Amino acid sequence: MADSTVESVTENLEGLTFNPNIEFNPESQIEILPIDGKENILVTSALPYVNNVPHLGNIIGSVLSADVFARYQKARGRNTLFICGTDEYGTATETRALEEGVSPKELCDKYHTIHKEVYDWFNIKFDKFGRTTTPLQTEIAQEIFMDLNRNGFLEEQSMVQLYCEKHKGFLADRFVEGTCPRCGYEDARGDQCDACGNLLNPFELLNPRCKIDGASPVPRDSKHIFLSLNKLQPELESWIKDSYGKGSWSRNAKMITDAWLKEGLHPRCITRDLKWGTPVPLESYKDKVLYVWFDACIGYISITANYTHEWRQWWNQPEKVKLYQFMGKDNVPFHTVVFPSSELGTKKKWTMLHHISTTEYLQYEGGKFSKSRNIGVFGNNAKETGVPADVWRYYLLMARPETADTVFSWRDFIFRNNNELLANLGNFVNRIVKFVNAKYDSTIPIYNPNAIDYASFKSDVDNILKQYCTALDEVRLRSGLEFVLQLSGRGNLFLQENKMNNTLLVEDPEKAAAVVGVGLNLVYLVSAVCYPYLPETSKSIAEQLNAPMRCIPDSFSLELKSGHVIGKAKYLFSRIDEKKEEVWRAQFGGTSPKDEAAEKKKEEKKRKKEEKKKKRAAESASAEVSTSVGATDVISEPAAPTEAT
Repeated sequence: MADSTVESVTENLEGLTFNPNIEFNPESQIEILPIDGKENILVTSALPYVNNVPHLGNIIGSVLSADVFARYQKARGRNTLFICGTDEYGTATETRALEEGVSPKELCDKYHTIHKEVYDWFNIKFDKFGRTTTPLQTEIAQEIFMDLNRNGFLEEQSMVQLYCEKHKGFLADRFVEGTCPRCGYEDARGDQCDACGNLLNPFELLNPRCKIDGASPVPRDSKHIFLSLNKLQPELESWIKDSYGKGSWSRNAKMITDAWLKEGLHPRCITRDLKWGTPVPLESYKDKVLYVWFDACIGYISITANYTHEWRQWWNQPEKVKLYQFMGKDNVPFHTVVFPSSELGTKKKWTMLHHISTTEYLQYEGGKFSKSRNIGVFGNNAKETGVPADVWRYYLLMARPETADTVFSWRDFIFRNNNELLANLGNFVNRIVKFVNAKYDSTIPIYNPNAIDYASFKSDVDNILKQYCTALDEVRLRSGLEFVLQLSGRGNLFLQENKMNNTLLVEDPEKAAAVVGVGLNLVYLVSAVCYPYLPETSKSIAEQLNAPMRCIPDSFSLELKSGHVIGKAKYLFSRIDEKKEEVWRAQFGGTSPKDEAAEKKKEEKKRKKEEKKKKRAAESASAEVSTSVGATDVISEPAAPTEAT
């Protein structure tokens, strides 16, 4: 566009300022505390267990989902605190430390750092990422334990456990190995057989041996403390009914919780014969520790306490705070039954669960993630691909297993980048910013929105924006992301309908100016709704507009005024070559689509053969197992919960 034309459409401009009410500073370092008369949102992500590197299923199942929700709440102007950290105590830590030849503390230090580096790369913006191995964790967990004891909700029971006479210690289930009675695998653990997948208790193993020194353990009685969930069930059920109604729990969380209640709650052991854990605050139990899944959920409280000395404002004022918790479905009972029962049993005021958002499982190319077999993408691998974190965030959130298991596939990953991020969102932003750079010398011209059908356009945008906000308020994260694409798609349609090009600029400069002015404001809105999902993309768009980050509004408005000088266009996304599919599949494991049918047929044949083998093994072992221990005499250690996959 000629300089004279630029001057004609930008002359007589008023002073240029931004509405301070729309600005949003995501980097604020002010300590976050509940505010009277405001919505106070406390967001927690399931504490990832510290003995491994998180894979993509772990990331989408808890921390990434919670991050999106916390970012959204903050961008809506709501007072929000996002808490997470590593879960570090328990049998699994002791076992892994033994395998790696280090102390539990050294192991936790190593993997806490790895987790933090992975989440930093994925741009997970915690307000506090802590850990459960702190003095405040001990103090708060012991306080809750003693309150339960004083109120009569703890009881002592005797358990039969395997004892190693060589190193003189009781063995947790994972410290016992032996032959599986179901399939004959010789290295089955005392909680599960990795060969056939059956859950076990250590007394079922044939020829059991101590994992530490190989000695043959013997059964002995050991006294433990149990949480009397049966006594707490009536009050718990009343609370669940109220919380589920007000907080609209996810469907799978309600189903899992109802199944526990229907069966009837029983006293649950909350102590262990370990050294690595929170000490039991009773003299007669000084050599035992609290069970990790009684202790771990209290970590949310202690991590908050390590964030602020005023932590009780978040956790002891339930009338002021709404608690949203994110996790995989295998962690549900500990958050809807065990932890709430512990809070209720103290007879004190605690902030309790308002909404629980749970996921099913994310599978890798039709199978399971496996670090030992080098199958699947783990947190530290994603960076190695050279694909930006925002693209990974986008794909994982689009594949979020909200109601059923979903599958990560490299073909779909590449398709979504090229055909959704690049062709839709990236195209819309780049097309109009480049046009203004080239034709208006990067300056928004004087524009009258009524030179186009603005009322109809605004109505369309407001409708999509309303649906977006409703989806995120209801924690339907995948749906919310789909509405982001609808907004950018509406922007592409807007440019096509109004034929933004050189011809329009010459033949109808007033309409061209309106298209540019209104279109750039839609880009600004898109930058805001992108922020929870694609924070770096949101930041890049704001920089290209030379505008501050903005809050997510209730309705569309024209905040970028005539005369504002925007920045230079930059590509938001890059095309991924389809050939990378086979490269990455070979690098990270996975099945080629053409091999899937043959593989499924092979697996089905193998499954039927294994079922016959297990049936024969079970029949031959049943008599031997039944004489080794009476079922009523044994309370086996539950399998340690795993982080969501």
